[in-house]
Amino acid sequence: MAGVDLPFACTCNTLLGTLLGVSGSNGTRAACFCTDCRAAEVYAGQPDPAPGPVHLYQTTPDKVRFDAGLDQLVVFSFSPKGLLRWQAKCCGAILFNTVRSPKVPFASLRTDRLTDTSALGPVVAQAFVRKPDGTQGHQGGSRFVLGMLTRVLPCLLSGRWKRTPFFDVATGAPIREVHIVPKADRAALPLP
Repeated sequence: MAGVDLPFACTCNTLLGTLLGVSGSNGTRAACFCTDCRAAEVYAGQPDPAPGPVHLYQTTPDKVRFDAGLDQLVVFSFSPKGLLRWQAKCCGAILFNTVRSPKVPFASLRTDRLTDTSALGPVVAQAFVRKPDGTQGHQGGSRFVLGMLTRVLPCLLSGRWKRTPFFDVATGAPIREVHIVPKADRAALPLP
């Protein structure tokens, strides 16, 4: 299935873009309950989504196009090796998560940045779900892993990994300097 193009925007509509060729078969819709996703929201000045999850659509960076306001795109991480969390500095809205290398073609979009999520298909994976005994587990993990592999490998083999709006492919560096959140600032976030 070729999919449809879906516009996305930050909260104040300054940073605009398009998610290209979206369908339930070429991306994975997931819900993440992890404390890092919650902490990223709070650190960015957004509401804590708890007790609900952060909703994501996981795809490859070649499916992402920024159309306006790219000068507003900034990035932070909670550690020197952690996920990159791309946000709009104008309003603080978190838009994407990526890994730290363009050679791992992975991007997850916050689905609340889309006006219409029907083309994404249903949520098929849930991460860090709290169990009645207090531990955490994953649901649909095999679909998540299989989905990633079936997108990442063809993207690598075809060279599509080089079509990324997040990295300078020649150097492998992110297009913005990564702000590493100090551990004390991360620890001070008001998360129960």
